[in-house]
Amino acid sequence: MDFYEKYNLKKVINASGKMTALGVSKYSEEVVDAQKFGGQHFFVMDELVKKTGKHIADLLNAEDGVIVSSASAGLAQSIAGIIGEGSHYHLYHPYTEKITKREIIIPKGHNVDYGTPVEVMIELGGGKAIEAGYANVCTKEQIELMITPETAAILYIKSHHTVQKSMLSIPEAVEVAHKNNLPLILDAAAEEDLFKYIEAGADLVIYSGAKALEGTSSGLIIGKENLVDWSRLQSKGIGRAMKIGKENILGLTIAIEHYLKQGNETGESMKRRLTPFVKQLDGIYGLSCTIVQDSAGRDIFRAKIIVHSESPLSAKQLIEKLKEGKQAIYTREHQVNNGIIECDIRSVNEDEMTQIFERIEKIMNESLRKE
Repeated sequence: MDFYEKYNLKKVINASGKMTALGVSKYSEEVVDAQKFGGQHFFVMDELVKKTGKHIADLLNAEDGVIVSSASAGLAQSIAGIIGEGSHYHLYHPYTEKITKREIIIPKGHNVDYGTPVEVMIELGGGKAIEAGYANVCTKEQIELMITPETAAILYIKSHHTVQKSMLSIPEAVEVAHKNNLPLILDAAAEEDLFKYIEAGADLVIYSGAKALEGTSSGLIIGKENLVDWSRLQSKGIGRAMKIGKENILGLTIAIEHYLKQGNETGESMKRRLTPFVKQLDGIYGLSCTIVQDSAGRDIFRAKIIVHSESPLSAKQLIEKLKEGKQAIYTREHQVNNGIIECDIRSVNEDEMTQIFERIEKIMNESLRKE
């Protein structure tokens, strides 16, 4: 069945990246098969959750793990777990005033809106966001200045959304947290390395199942056994509103096994595929195009299109025209106010890259003729 036709939906070429707004990733056949098995069978759910979580933790050299419904759910449930420390009273009264140790310290430059503000997830978990440092700088000393008897944890967001310059490093955040007997929660939702943050000493690490891992709609928490256990307990508390289905638990488990064997496309491969595409785009009047690396330092390369002042269209007008019609093309829009558009090709095949070039060329030529 063609659901695009049935529901009159736009078809999408996703040159934006692993974005929630576009459904994040495509699933492999192995993941779909695992989901199908899950959907057609019954399980003792507590057993399924615990055993898949421990299996994944063993693969990733962590003490324990738990699959949740999303990275955002992982953040909220981790914070709630740390605040509650396994208390069943807290489980049923998550926002009780009897528990006052709720402060979650976060560098100011990490309190970003990634689709919702980070502080919304902190507050959903019953925490109170305490910002350290400034938007353009945060040192480990500035983190330490904000620690009080009511501090429950330190939170570090590893993301291209966050401020990159003049921020304390992950090892520095670990050092401050452990020096003050606090857990460090590391949100690594879109990160590709499943080992380095546990190895660096983070106490809980949270990943999105659907982004780099190309798994199901899900999230993963790995880390210290007691902290994971407290997070898992939240499925009977605030996590009930975020519960994940059996099919997605099995789908993510298989996706992680596959990811560890196969990995993702390398940066070198992306650069090879991008080279002719960038050359074509660079030949369009009003545009220049180069290959750039992901701003957060990941092994991801993209086409960076600069829309010049002599162009008949602004960058914003160009991206809006690309979204028109039955076949929409979505690009990265983070720097559109600076006249910059990026194309992420991780989910784009050669035929679709040709379509992107031809569509941009057609839009620009039509706009020139109208001048």
